[in-house]
Amino acid sequence: MQIFPSALSYLILLVSSLSIATADEKPSGYNPARKAQPSTVVKVEFQYDDRIVPLKFYLPKDSQPAPVILLSHGLGGSREVGQHLGEYWAGHGYVVVAMQHAGSDESVWKGVRLRQRMAELKKAASRKNFMARNQDVKETLNHLQKLNKGSEQFRGRFDMNTIGMSGHSFGAVTTQAVSGQNFGLTGKQFTDARIKAAMLMSPSPPAVGFSDQTFGGVDIPWLLMTGTKDSSPIGRNSDPESRRKVFQGLPAANRCYELCLWEAEHSAFSDVRASGRKRNLNPNHHVAIHAISLAFWDAYLRQSEDAKKWLQNNGPRKVLEAKDSWLKK
Repeated sequence: MQIFPSALSYLILLVSSLSIATADEKPSGYNPARKAQPSTVVKVEFQYDDRIVPLKFYLPKDSQPAPVILLSHGLGGSREVGQHLGEYWAGHGYVVVAMQHAGSDESVWKGVRLRQRMAELKKAASRKNFMARNQDVKETLNHLQKLNKGSEQFRGRFDMNTIGMSGHSFGAVTTQAVSGQNFGLTGKQFTDARIKAAMLMSPSPPAVGFSDQTFGGVDIPWLLMTGTKDSSPIGRNSDPESRRKVFQGLPAANRCYELCLWEAEHSAFSDVRASGRKRNLNPNHHVAIHAISLAFWDAYLRQSEDAKKWLQNNGPRKVLEAKDSWLKK
């Protein structure tokens, strides 16, 4: 006579087998979309050589040493750009330092007639300003080290062993340069070894000299963000297809990621939308940008294994829409 297990025995067996099969996928409770805590804003500036660099600090409530994220604005921007990022990251325990780059900041277009502004912006997208921006990053890190030791206001606030670098548009180009891009004969001449992870919003491959080596030697984690309508009238290789070539050129090191938001325009990553024509105002874009960027910083600045699992498994899809693209390698 064939003997069948009781219904209760069968249920226990089923639950046990499911537990074994999904043990590696057991949720950790990690949620990078959680609400940010209030943060404090402090504005200062410093000088090196003949350049003044205005800074805007977003400081977390906890005064213990915290990881630092530098934020570089796009062409024509200022230290005020990226407020939504500064508040979100600082609200989750990071010190965010928004830099302002003289020569390619808001001074380029302020006071200029509307019909002349584009010409002035294009003129400011120069190699001279590119070089100055890269130096601004290094000097800002040097200045933070001094503040961390000698300033009553900032003493001991920065964990200078965990530095992240981020930027949008011209700020992304700046981030690429200081975070591992290879420039051919001169190699990684702008790379700063103090930077441990980088987030690039609207990245661009170089207009000339792009090869397998340009990004193939990047040896820190990179997170790239763009959109299917992420184009700019300034600079070559600033169309959506070209922007995605940066991710394609990165090494398959299991710590590089690309988010491409469906119908997101160039302004999707900023606070201010250009007026005068219809813009895509999808509110979920900022939800996704915030959650995925925070998980990235947690994974590679705080070395959170839960954050890494969230990034590398199904976590990002929970905050993305169906047509958004999420790639990793």
